[in-house]
Amino acid sequence: MPSPTPIVPPPKPDSLSTSLRRNIQALENRRRKEAAVATREERIAEAITRFTGSMIFVYIHLALYGAWILVNLGLIPGVPKFDPSFVVLAMEASVEAIFLSTFVLISQNRMAAAADKRADLDLQISLLTEHELTKLSELVVAIAERLDIRAGANPELREVQQDVAPEAVLDEIEARQQRTEGR
Repeated sequence: MPSPTPIVPPPKPDSLSTSLRRNIQALENRRRKEAAVATREERIAEAITRFTGSMIFVYIHLALYGAWILVNLGLIPGVPKFDPSFVVLAMEASVEAIFLSTFVLISQNRMAAAADKRADLDLQISLLTEHELTKLSELVVAIAERLDIRAGANPELREVQQDVAPEAVLDEIEARQQRTEGR
């Protein structure tokens, strides 16, 4: 059996292109701007969500709830039980869960809004790219015909030269989903 040929990774570029650097800087500036315009409540909710999603939070709760349970089971001598039925613990945990879930939802709503903006930007760039490629294919076919190359007869090239109507694509997707769900 022949030995497999090693896969050699492509060489790393010496530096990023100026357009990539500009794009990275633009994204960084946008994130800073969005962070700066966040309301105080949003920043507080984000900080709480970030902390409650950490292992430190888990360790603190493990210690506090563990101690609470050990004390109220009477397993620590000399420390009196203060919640032998664990009703207060259950109530505290429920109230904490309500608040924590609210903070998480606030953070998720903010992240969803940012994701929607990115999706809109991606769609706009994709539509612009589609339009530019359509125009480039028309130009290439015109050049080919000028050089007496019959590129225009190719059905795939004729298809590429047609502009895409996003509304028609969305309508088709929705129609197919409705047909699939209607089965």
